[in-house]
Amino acid sequence: MAFDYDLFVIGAGSGGLASSKRAASYGARVAVAEHDLVGGTCVIRGCIPKKLMVYAAHFGEYFEDAVGYGWDPVKPNFSWQKLIAAKDAEILRLNQLHTKWLKDAGVHLFPQRATLVDAHTIAVGTERVTAEKILIAVGGEAIRPEAIPGIEHTLTSRELFHLPQQPERLAILGAGYIAVEFAGIMNGLGSQVVQLVRGDNILRGFDEDVRNTVYDGMTDHGIDIRLITRLEKIEPVADGLSLTLKDMEQPVVVDAILCATGRAPQVAGLGLEQVGVELTLMGAVKVNEFSQTTVEHIFAVGDCTDRANLTPVAIAEGRAFADTEFGGKPKAISYDLIPTSVFSQPEVGTVGLSETVAAAHYGHDEIVCYKAKFRPLYHTLSGRTDKTLVKLVVHQPTDKILGAHMVGPSAAEVIQGIAIALTMGATKKDFDNTMGIHPTAAEEFVTLR
Repeated sequence: MAFDYDLFVIGAGSGGLASSKRAASYGARVAVAEHDLVGGTCVIRGCIPKKLMVYAAHFGEYFEDAVGYGWDPVKPNFSWQKLIAAKDAEILRLNQLHTKWLKDAGVHLFPQRATLVDAHTIAVGTERVTAEKILIAVGGEAIRPEAIPGIEHTLTSRELFHLPQQPERLAILGAGYIAVEFAGIMNGLGSQVVQLVRGDNILRGFDEDVRNTVYDGMTDHGIDIRLITRLEKIEPVADGLSLTLKDMEQPVVVDAILCATGRAPQVAGLGLEQVGVELTLMGAVKVNEFSQTTVEHIFAVGDCTDRANLTPVAIAEGRAFADTEFGGKPKAISYDLIPTSVFSQPEVGTVGLSETVAAAHYGHDEIVCYKAKFRPLYHTLSGRTDKTLVKLVVHQPTDKILGAHMVGPSAAEVIQGIAIALTMGATKKDFDNTMGIHPTAAEEFVTLR
C-alpha cells in the first residue's frame, strides 16, 4: 500500500518537533498536525513563560537587597499588563521560529486537530491522509478534582498566564512543583498568596531535607502555606471567591484560585481505542522501551505516555524513536539519573535518589549523607535570612554518589553539571579530589565532609 507520508505526528510539542525533524533528516516524508501554537506546553504555557515570570518575580527583592550594598532605596512600580504582553510576544516569536524550523526540515504542518480514522488513516480538518507510521505526541493537560463543589470557578496554569488583571489575593490548591512555583511567582510579584495543601508537606517525592528547606524559605518570604487542609467547597461572594475549609470556622476569601493538583494525558477524542491502542489505568498511552504502542506501527512519546513528564525527556524520546525507526540505530532511553528542577523561591535542583528512596533500596546501614545548610554570601549584606542547602546521598560500600540535591540560588544550573558526574558514576572520593571555585555555593559539594 502506498502511503501519503512515512510518518504522521499528532502534536507539535517538544517530543513531536524533535521526532519529526529527526525523521525528516533521514529522508522520511513527515507531516505534523497541531491545532494550537507550535511548541507545545513547554513553549506556550509551561517552562518558558513560567521561567520568564520567575525572573520577573525576583526584581522586587533585588531592589530591596540593593540597599544593603549601598544603593539608595527606590519605590518600583510593577505592571502585570506589561509583563503579560512581553511574555506573549516572546511566545509568539518562539512559535514562529519552531514553525520555520519545521518548514526548513521539510516537514509539512497541518494547523488543525487530527484524529485516527483507522490504523493508517488520519482525519485532519476536512482532509484524510495516510501514513505508514503514526506518532502520538499530544502531551498532557491540567486537571481539576471534580469532587469539590464550585471547582469550576478555579483557574489552571493555562488561564493564569493570560489573566488581564493580577489578583491581589490568590489561593493555590496543590503541593507539587507547579503549585510551589506559582506561589513563589505570584508572591514575588506582590499578590497575597495562600497555598492549601492536603498532606503534611509540599513537594512529595523529593528529598525530605529539600522539602523542609523550600517550605521554610517560602513561609519566610510571606507565603501562607496551610498543611493538612481539606477544601470542602468554593462559592462566589460579593468580594471574590470564598473557600470553605474543613474544621475552620472562617472561610478564606480571595480574588482568584489556581488549581494545580495534577495533570493528565491529553488523549481524549484521538480515536486510540478504536484502532487498538491500549491505555494504562491512569489514562496514559501504554508503550514499550522503544515508544511502541500495542499497535505495531503506532508510537507515542512525551507526557501522554506518563513516563517522566519533562521536556528534555520528551525530546530524547522523540529523537530515539526517529533514530530507531528511520535511522537504523535502535535506541532506548534510560530514565535513571534524570536531573530536574523546581523554579520555586528558593530554587531546587536535584538528580538521583533521595535519602529515603536510597535507604529503602540499599538499606539504612549502607547509606551515608553529607550535607551543609548555610546563609549564602550574597545575603550577608542584603540582610535576609535565606538558607542554601547542598546534600549528597552516598552508597557507603562502593562510595558511589546516588543522589545530589540543592536548594538555593542557581540550584538548577549547578545540578546540571553535577548530573554529568553522577551519570559517569562519580564517587564521593571523586568529589573530594575536585577543587572548588571560591567563593561559590557550588564549591560546597566538593568540600562536604
